[in-house]
Amino acid sequence: MYRIEYDSMGEVRLPRDVYYGAQTQRAVENFPVSGKGLPKPLIHALGLVKWAAAKVNGDLGMLTTRVKRPLGGNEWNALLTAAREVSEGKFDDQFPIDVYQTGSGTSSNMNANEVVSNRACELAGYDRFDREKPIHPNDHVNFGQSTNDIFPTAIHVAVVSLILDRLLPVLDKAIATLAEKAGAWQSILKIGRTHLADATPLTLGQEFSGFARQLERTRDMALEASAFLTELPAGGTAVGTGINTHPEFGKRVAAFLSEHVAHGGAAFREAQNHFEANAQRDGLVAAHALIKTVATVFLNVANNIRWLGSGPRCGFYEILIPDLQPGSSIMPGKINPVLCESLMQVAAKVIGNDQTMTTCGAIGGQFQLNIMMPVMGDVAIESVSILAGAIESFWNKCLLGLEANEERCRASVEQSLSLVTGLNTLIGYEQAAWLAKEAFASGKTIRELVVERQLLTPEQIDTGLDPWKMIRPLEE
Repeated sequence: MYRIEYDSMGEVRLPRDVYYGAQTQRAVENFPVSGKGLPKPLIHALGLVKWAAAKVNGDLGMLTTRVKRPLGGNEWNALLTAAREVSEGKFDDQFPIDVYQTGSGTSSNMNANEVVSNRACELAGYDRFDREKPIHPNDHVNFGQSTNDIFPTAIHVAVVSLILDRLLPVLDKAIATLAEKAGAWQSILKIGRTHLADATPLTLGQEFSGFARQLERTRDMALEASAFLTELPAGGTAVGTGINTHPEFGKRVAAFLSEHVAHGGAAFREAQNHFEANAQRDGLVAAHALIKTVATVFLNVANNIRWLGSGPRCGFYEILIPDLQPGSSIMPGKINPVLCESLMQVAAKVIGNDQTMTTCGAIGGQFQLNIMMPVMGDVAIESVSILAGAIESFWNKCLLGLEANEERCRASVEQSLSLVTGLNTLIGYEQAAWLAKEAFASGKTIRELVVERQLLTPEQIDTGLDPWKMIRPLEE
């Protein structure tokens, strides 16, 4: 079953019962590229921005004095409700346009306008298939707006919401868990490694305190990423001049969105310069670069944990990683660090997404508009979403269950030749280096060689080779 709708270019045939209209259908037919639509968080953000715009325009009297057909109170309430329903995900299936579409996002902005319009007409008691559209997608839903300021505003809202609601909470949980492990393992001595070669001792707690601090810094990075996105282009309309909108529109929309994102925790504000805000997506590029850095840190930490848990017979095996699933289709009993590997793959994807973001930011912005915004929004939302999801699983099924293998840690210290570093101040670097080489060649311990050569007194040997004195600076 089909129906006929019309836009400025003429007649369009589209499925009978859909809430979208002619411009959406044209885009569906023009962009059969990937089969992948806008990410749901961006659809919801578009609905939220339309809700904000309708509320502000109504409060300012723009929908009764500055439109060809003024809206009554019931119609305005229907418009508010319809936009809110889109923001709540009730019409996700009415957004069929491929993400690889017109570079401004005009197709998806009109998709939102049409869905909100038709649903509002329905709520107000009109026939939503009426060609006249008593609540019109352009004249009412899109009043005082352009795709050029509204679509990037929705991207900012979506990404900030994901950072504050999803990424920061799981970062806090991972940080707290690693800090707890670091405190519990302060008395477990182990050997350090640099270049994957034996180094001087430290405690397992000290090592994990470094991991915890790495993650603490990622929290700062995530917050800074969201801060790059708090200036909103809404209010600039087509090219930044604000044509056809109220002077207070941008300020009021930003205030509304601040109240409705992250439980009122988002500090959105109107762009300082609308010409910059419309034309360039530098803030989005910078924000994603920080999210990429968060991914890089987690890749490093996950890889280190994977190494420390390697074994059980022929690896380091200084920590015990929870067993989650069989690791091989051919080797019975093999268990792999699957959560580490999952997180590392996600990090690699985010790092690759950053190249896409950088390219779009570098060559997409010409004069008054960036024309690669849909893919920028898509990769930013994907990066934050999959990173938050992977960290959540990593925290829940790996970090929480980590255990220390104290026996293996102790054995590695006893076997290490790097203990000779503690003798540097007593016998000098050159002689200490000779002792290390000789110990390795002969199979003797450092202590045995020092006693054999009568290089130090027993008291000096005990002090110089005490590994617990090697895990902190020299005492005064």
